[in-house]
Amino acid sequence: MSIRHLDALFSPASVAVLGASLRPASVGGTVWRNLNGVFGGRLYAVNPKHADLAGVETFPDVAALPEAPDLAVICTPAASVAPLIAELGARGTRAAIVVTAGLDKAQRQAMLDAARIHTLRILGPNCIGMLAPHIGLNASFSHIGAEPGDLAFVSQSGALVTAMLDWAGSRGIGFSHFVSLGEHADVDFGDLLDYLGSDAKTRAILLYIESVEESPKFMSAARAAARNKPVIVVKAGRSAAGQAAAASHTGALAGSDAVFDAAIARAGMLRVNSLQDLFLAAETLARFRDGPSGGLIVLTNGGGAGVMAADAAAAENVPLTPLSDALLARLNAVLPPNWSHANPVDIIGDAPGQRYVDALQALSAESDSAVLFIQAPTAIVPSTEIAQALLPQVARAPRRVLGCWLGDGAVKEARQIFRNAGVPDFDTPEEAVRAFSFLRTYRLHQEELLQTPPARSAARAMDLPRIRAIVDGVLASGRDLLTEPEAKDLLDAAGLPVVATRVVAPDAAAAQQAAAELGYPIALKILSHTISHKSDVGGVRLNIASAAELGEACNAMLARVRELRPDADVQGFTVQRMVQLKHAHELIIGASVDPVFGPIVLFGQGGTAVEVLADRALALPPLNTPLALAQIERTRVARLLHGYRDEPAADLGAIAQVLVSVSQLLVDLPELAELDINPLLVNHEGAVALDARVRVSAQKPAGAAHFAIQPYPQALVESWVWQGEAITLRPIRPEDEAQHRRFLEQIDPEDIRLRVFYSRRSIEHSELARLTQIDYAREMAFIATRPLPDDGEETLGTVRAAVDPDNHTAEFGVIVRSDLKGSGLGHRLMSKMIEHLRARGTQCLVGTVLRENQGMLELAQSLGFQETVNPSDPDDRGTRFVRLNLQGNA
Repeated sequence: MSIRHLDALFSPASVAVLGASLRPASVGGTVWRNLNGVFGGRLYAVNPKHADLAGVETFPDVAALPEAPDLAVICTPAASVAPLIAELGARGTRAAIVVTAGLDKAQRQAMLDAARIHTLRILGPNCIGMLAPHIGLNASFSHIGAEPGDLAFVSQSGALVTAMLDWAGSRGIGFSHFVSLGEHADVDFGDLLDYLGSDAKTRAILLYIESVEESPKFMSAARAAARNKPVIVVKAGRSAAGQAAAASHTGALAGSDAVFDAAIARAGMLRVNSLQDLFLAAETLARFRDGPSGGLIVLTNGGGAGVMAADAAAAENVPLTPLSDALLARLNAVLPPNWSHANPVDIIGDAPGQRYVDALQALSAESDSAVLFIQAPTAIVPSTEIAQALLPQVARAPRRVLGCWLGDGAVKEARQIFRNAGVPDFDTPEEAVRAFSFLRTYRLHQEELLQTPPARSAARAMDLPRIRAIVDGVLASGRDLLTEPEAKDLLDAAGLPVVATRVVAPDAAAAQQAAAELGYPIALKILSHTISHKSDVGGVRLNIASAAELGEACNAMLARVRELRPDADVQGFTVQRMVQLKHAHELIIGASVDPVFGPIVLFGQGGTAVEVLADRALALPPLNTPLALAQIERTRVARLLHGYRDEPAADLGAIAQVLVSVSQLLVDLPELAELDINPLLVNHEGAVALDARVRVSAQKPAGAAHFAIQPYPQALVESWVWQGEAITLRPIRPEDEAQHRRFLEQIDPEDIRLRVFYSRRSIEHSELARLTQIDYAREMAFIATRPLPDDGEETLGTVRAAVDPDNHTAEFGVIVRSDLKGSGLGHRLMSKMIEHLRARGTQCLVGTVLRENQGMLELAQSLGFQETVNPSDPDDRGTRFVRLNLQGNA
């Protein structure tokens, strides 16, 4: 289930309270008092012990109710919940809030089974309830109500609900919805994100999360909602939860809070640390979402306030914009000689109103920077006069300025003037800078959603048969940990750059012979199935320069390993020539499987001190080049990789390609449990893996089925012979953006109008990104392509279907290049989409078609669609509605 019948939960016309009473300290009594006389719809009390409640007729059971209530609030003992749900469902009720706590496992399952038969939705059990202030609905046992507003708050903690209502009420914060999830047996975060993401009353969604169970559903809903409006998250439990038994550094991070951070970033949401910051971020994003987020210019009449803002900016990694020569000249022309001549721009405490106006006007030329306006009240000019003087300017561009009026009573009116003009206002410089840092992080996550990968990848193709042979051999031997040579062989088969390695017997002479062939200096490592971290037992020696030194190293290494690990099964040595790259950096790239979010990819600073440095960033695959580059930038070592002084910049493209290849390996190799490439040696010329650790599992923890974000569905790619030539029918992918633009530019304007119902001259990058960067879990777009002589390809046609969150109905659109109409291409694309939707269990496929688009209406008829009046156009003025039942019983 997903959003089905959630309208009955959030906008009911009638509500029944089961267990309603007048007992002051009871849950049923509190819920009844919260609803009675406030809710504008029809309200019913159900309690067999009372004939009426203070003059309100009370019904003995569900059967006695005059109608099936849209929503039922259940406040009765645990044993009664499942039978009541069955009765309500049979009557036609479609949503219930189960406030009751203490349901055991059997009672909980019986409740769900009873609800599922009737598709009745359940909020709870063990929840405070839900408020929808716009309709006067307080279906909760909170002692405090909520004012109407445009923030939706969803909490996994019941105790937090009443505290937050009290806190928000004292600050005048209103809500569109306020929801306590309780045990979220049915309605969960994914359902609410889907509903609230398209709710017109909600401009921002605030979440308090303690745990996420169904990560694919959560991520799909979160990504869809975050494209429409800000989604801001507080999550409890930041403490490390690494797995001590992990065989790799990356594996130790599975289950950690860092994985949740990566998921939030990938979904385009914003995470904050406290409930106070939750509302601070919501207010900032609501008022300043489209404002500049590059750098910050501080404009103040007090040096101390400017210093505090600068310190806060340094702590929050917010850049203060350097003042250009042109800007300095403009400011010099309007400010006294003793102004600060730097950012923060201190215009001195004796500034009259006009000086503020002139300074802000001069700063307006820096369009990529936001202006933090800080004013401390003085006796020279009242703050209200300054606000009035600045009002025309800030009203024209409220998304350029953040306000901070220091003080209380003296600046109260000035602060309100700015707020009324749409300028976000903050009590302190630190709060303002922190809010701006939230905006920067949020915009970064949003931009990553729209970045377009390159059309072509330079990566070597994976040799999957060779990879399978390596993994099958390891598992057949009863092992799960690959030896170093096996690990490097696997990486080489996966298209990653690795250093050549020789395997020899545990004998100094054999090692010396291999070294003579490779050339000195060489690296020597112990080879054992039972030793994971070789350096911990003295199993690594580097920069061996001669045969004599190598012989001594071999004997010393064997002795050391026997002393520290007498149980170890030593197979021999690995010998490799030392890779000596100038200006090289040691990095780590890894992969593991998180118990909640599935496969994850790690990047960071590598070497033997990787745990101590802890400079790393996690990402949820699938990755493409822009996402991989963004992951690199989230680490401290990224600053070194960009080059400094006489150190050239490292080949970031080569690093990104390794990350993308590891991401694809997680798709193609379900047995991959953990992987560490450490170190990955990188300089300006490229990258090479010096060492690798790989663990596999017959349980197949990786693979596309376990991804939180569905990877590219390669299995849906097919070839088709059309008009005597082979063309490809495949799902669209983000790399197709430029190709898709060329396709749309080749379509006649009239054909575009018939498809989207209006003419258009151009298409923006953001919309192209939305068309090509799709969520394969809830929509699909197939394109027909053919190769071009220059080794590229061109798009000939496309069909698209968006599926509702319940997987019940999909709405389609299809278009082919104007010069190819009538060639059968549209019919084949539609047939492929119908096959796909039937396979995924979608119930019906619908479309809205202009009456004049006879070609589309005829195509639909030939495919078995039924043509009817469009429900949105009952007068049948311009459109028709076509519908195809996909499962035979839709």
